[in-house]
Amino acid sequence: MTGPLKAAWALTVFVVVVGVVGWAVTGEAVFAVFIVLGVLTGGAALLAFRSIPPVGRPTPEDRT
Repeated sequence: MTGPLKAAWALTVFVVVVGVVGWAVTGEAVFAVFIVLGVLTGGAALLAFRSIPPVGRPTPEDRT
């Protein structure tokens, strides 16, 4: 797991926890937005920071 992916997962967990705690403490459903944003952040991190090159893109070994 790369450093940027670890940081993205940490941000994801933080945002989701803030959403859950804020919703539980205040009872305001607006904190559900934090949960949704956390899930979107995690999904985007998986797509952006994956270590496997996308299909069709040559790897360094193929360029020899």
